[in-house]
Amino acid sequence: MHQSTDPYVRVRGAREHNLRGVDVDIPRDALTVFTGVSGSGKSSLAFGTLYAEAQRRYFESVAPYARRLIHQIGAPKVDSVTGLPPAVSLEQRRSTPGSRSSVGTVTLLSNSLRMLYSRAGVYPPGAERLDSDAFSPNTAAGACPSCHGIGRIHRTDEQLLVPDPDLSIRQGAIAAWPGAWQGKNLRDILEALGHDVDAPWRELPARDREWILFTEEQPVVTVHPVREAERIQRPYQGTYMSAHRYVMRTFADSKSASLRARAEKFLTDSPCPVCEGRRLRPEALAVTFAGRTIAELAAAALTELDDVLASAPPGGEAARVLAEDLRARIAPVTELGLGYLSLDRTAPSLSAGELQRLRLATQLKSGLFGVVYVLDEPSAGLHPADTEALLTVLDRLKAAGNTVFVVEHDLDVVRHADWLVDVGPLAGEHGGRVLHSGPPAGLAEVAESATARHLFTSPESPERPRPVREARGAVRLSGVDRHNLRGVTAEFPLGVFTAVTGVSGSGKSTLVGQALAGEVAGRLAEPGFPVRRLVEVDQKPIGRTPRSNLATYTGLFDVVRRLFTASEEARARGWKAGRFSFNVPGGRCETCQGEGFVSVELLFLPSTYAPCPQCGGARYNAETLQVRYEGLTIAEVLSLTVEAAAVFFAEVPAAARSLRALEDIGLGYLRLGQPATELSGGEAQRIKLATELQRLRRDHTLYLLDEPTTGLHPADVRVLLRQLHGLVEAGHSVVVVEHDMDVVAGADWVIDLGPGGGAEGGRVVASGTPSEVARTPGSRTAGYLARALGV
Repeated sequence: MHQSTDPYVRVRGAREHNLRGVDVDIPRDALTVFTGVSGSGKSSLAFGTLYAEAQRRYFESVAPYARRLIHQIGAPKVDSVTGLPPAVSLEQRRSTPGSRSSVGTVTLLSNSLRMLYSRAGVYPPGAERLDSDAFSPNTAAGACPSCHGIGRIHRTDEQLLVPDPDLSIRQGAIAAWPGAWQGKNLRDILEALGHDVDAPWRELPARDREWILFTEEQPVVTVHPVREAERIQRPYQGTYMSAHRYVMRTFADSKSASLRARAEKFLTDSPCPVCEGRRLRPEALAVTFAGRTIAELAAAALTELDDVLASAPPGGEAARVLAEDLRARIAPVTELGLGYLSLDRTAPSLSAGELQRLRLATQLKSGLFGVVYVLDEPSAGLHPADTEALLTVLDRLKAAGNTVFVVEHDLDVVRHADWLVDVGPLAGEHGGRVLHSGPPAGLAEVAESATARHLFTSPESPERPRPVREARGAVRLSGVDRHNLRGVTAEFPLGVFTAVTGVSGSGKSTLVGQALAGEVAGRLAEPGFPVRRLVEVDQKPIGRTPRSNLATYTGLFDVVRRLFTASEEARARGWKAGRFSFNVPGGRCETCQGEGFVSVELLFLPSTYAPCPQCGGARYNAETLQVRYEGLTIAEVLSLTVEAAAVFFAEVPAAARSLRALEDIGLGYLRLGQPATELSGGEAQRIKLATELQRLRRDHTLYLLDEPTTGLHPADVRVLLRQLHGLVEAGHSVVVVEHDMDVVAGADWVIDLGPGGGAEGGRVVASGTPSEVARTPGSRTAGYLARALGV
């Protein structure tokens, strides 16, 4: 059959990562879901092979210069791929967006709103018409000159800088000043300037106190220091800096995170007094549409913004066209359950799932057809009610003439697929084979598929939950006012497994990650408080560059380096442990400075990492790699999987303990030196949990986890749950924010927030045992939980 009429994408000989020469045919113009346990190779097939090949072909069409760079970053390891259309990737990016990035900038809705105000806004009489850039807080033309478009300013006052006015300056009254010699230097300069440094602060004249703390002057005086008798005392020229100036300069310019954090304690964060937090110049804020400024509409929920645009009085053809365009762009965002967000909501405050759905909504409006969309777990962070809206959107992308490839674990999404590619049977070297490629029903015949065992379990016969445990005390929160939580009261029982549920944006992460964590952290030292330790396990990366990896994060690498240092050959050469570190000069490869990768800059495209041409990714120089432990070089040890390393280090207790904790939590397929940049949010979270488990203490610990099952196959979820329930059995307390109804059904206590997201949420709709919550009217969770319980 001629390729242009072949309805299939045909892959032959795919060998990326752990794929074992995979041959697979996948239909175009269909919704195909790639399944398999974590680490089985499904992402290597969908992203590492199919999307990478589509990207490579696009690059080859761009320019010879780009083609030359493609050879450096490498084509996917595959013999051939035919029938592959252009591809768009929507991955769950692990990087944190900047503070100026917002819902409006991610979706491009801000551009349309600014254009609306520029072309169709109501200007004050005689005012000059403004360009759309003048309505952006991220441009010099639009940003408020006082706060530079941030909307908030940092200030300090006397009470913050001098918390105890009974102390004298010599006794350290000015707490904001640095310690050690630098603080003594400033006190000596004040004394040289004629100020009384031995009188209590409150007794100093008000004018002197004001000058000492807030002057912008920097007088230079000769200081005659008074030191110990045996030391030479030489006068020196000292420059004075006020406490306010020191704090502001440290906060803005210091490269030290600890110094910046210390300076921040002496600052208050308040709305800018010039723009009142609206971030724009007065000229832009004087323009209105439907009686509202652009700052007011940017702060409104998208559902409210849509209502304003729909009911706006007619204002000419430009206003009509621009308002209709904006509404058309808002529609897919609200359809994906994100109507509670506002355009000015900052991107760092969004979850990875929310960010991906915003980008998906943007693609929906782009109107592309004939392309392949490759999505990475779009259901991540979604309540089952929101997943139904997601399926509608995926169907619309397909109906518009596109091919949709989805890497997914959610069984509702898997059941909805036209075609299923199941990879496995297990992770790492025990996976990498396509077990099934065809309609979902056909997977029932594949005995070795872990997906099949969960996909075809009858909902009428779910796994019976164990008896509910009895609580031993509780932490009570009352009157919580934060984000969309309004006067919320909630009780978290201790000594049990608690699940917090609710639709996206209902306030779960705010209640657990901020309110509960803050309350417990503030009371840990309180006598009689039952919780002695607080452990928060989030999905933030364990590192932002390839230099950070599994072995360094868990402390396992320290053990490995000690073993190599103790080897006969290393002792003969006089090498210390630092020789086997890739983070310091000596043993590392200096071409890549021990990263194993070099950054390749691509013109007009984001830079990417390529294996180091000198060491080939080994990270070490040739001399260091001559030393072996039990026959392996240190680079070969780092390339071992956790599972293989557990066998290799079985006789080394310090290493075996770490490796056993990683294996028990289902991470046996990861390599010890696997860069942090290659790990998913779920994997990063489980590494943090394993690190905690290996140092398990007897003190009553409260573990807080934010969607720990994200990115996990149902088989892996059971492995994780065994560990979490094991913590409770050991006398600890576990609280999880969770959408997986099987996990919720197995909890001892459930707190359901809602009923909706944003302004429609923020209330405790139900709390009780899973069976009690499943019977609660008005709860969006109840029906799905009842189905999971089989009631």
